[in-house]
Amino acid sequence: MHFNSSFSINKHEIGNNQPTYIVAEMSANHGNSLSKAIELVHAAKEAGADAIKLQTYTADTLTLNCKSQLFFINEGPWQGQYLHDLYQDASTPWEWHSVLKEEAEKIGIILFSSPFDSSSIDFLESLDVPAYKIASPELIDLPLIKQVALTGKPLILSTGNATLAQINAALQTAHSAGATNVCLLKCTSSYPALPSDINLKTIEHLQKSFSCPTGLSDHTLGIGVPIAAVALGACMIEKHFLLSKEDKSADSFFSLTFDELKSMVEAIRMAEKAIGSVNYPLQKKPSQRALFACKDILKGSIFTTENTKSLRPGGGIEPKHLEKVIGATAKQFIEFGTPLQWDMIG
Repeated sequence: MHFNSSFSINKHEIGNNQPTYIVAEMSANHGNSLSKAIELVHAAKEAGADAIKLQTYTADTLTLNCKSQLFFINEGPWQGQYLHDLYQDASTPWEWHSVLKEEAEKIGIILFSSPFDSSSIDFLESLDVPAYKIASPELIDLPLIKQVALTGKPLILSTGNATLAQINAALQTAHSAGATNVCLLKCTSSYPALPSDINLKTIEHLQKSFSCPTGLSDHTLGIGVPIAAVALGACMIEKHFLLSKEDKSADSFFSLTFDELKSMVEAIRMAEKAIGSVNYPLQKKPSQRALFACKDILKGSIFTTENTKSLRPGGGIEPKHLEKVIGATAKQFIEFGTPLQWDMIG
């Protein structure tokens, strides 16, 4: 099984030694308002994200409109709702997709989506989206992954709570269907997720295990975890966001505000510069310390620990030669505060 170490989405390169690809997830944060959805597209661009992502489903493509206890949420942030009701309220109307894609193209930000069934893939193909993201719970839906892989578009897989064997099966399915441009996103399917449950070291393990670009789909509060992920090799970051904390939706409680998203992008770009590459000076730099005359030293006098010390700044004999200097004779008068040089020493 071989995947490309880097690939592009609309000419934007993704992979090791490339700028981190930052995906702003709209999810349910449009609050059932098309105008707000359009605002979110513009906000993602203004914040510096490389792409904005939608979710393409209807309540009927995700679950059954069934009022049995099996479909009732008994705990967690969405407690007290039936799945069908939750998804009905959170979904993005399909008729909005072309409007939002056109708006994204107009302002120069990439828009793609997560499909959840065969009909949503066919619909997104009709819009010619440039990539696909498979959400964590769908990672084990191998027929879905196969159909997406057959489109030939780049494929982003979120691992969620999947086992290593399930991740491998998903990748095998994608590869068998011809996918070579695949990115794995480490993900913890808790809302919000605790930093202690993220285990960012898994990002490097995924990369070594499957030899494909890896990143993080993050559900923690704040921006610290994704920045740390970049330092540990994540080449893609996905994060939910909204316009304001005043906005309420199914996902608003763990989403970044616009200001937080902008701060995250800026911090990631700074982290990238700081990470740099392995680098050591090719030539020895001037010493930070040197041997100094800490008293006036007369010509013919002996250098002692009373008149010679290792001090800042540099510019003279390095401190490692102190034992050679102590006991030697001064060849000239040396004024207090002078860095010692070899031609001063007899």
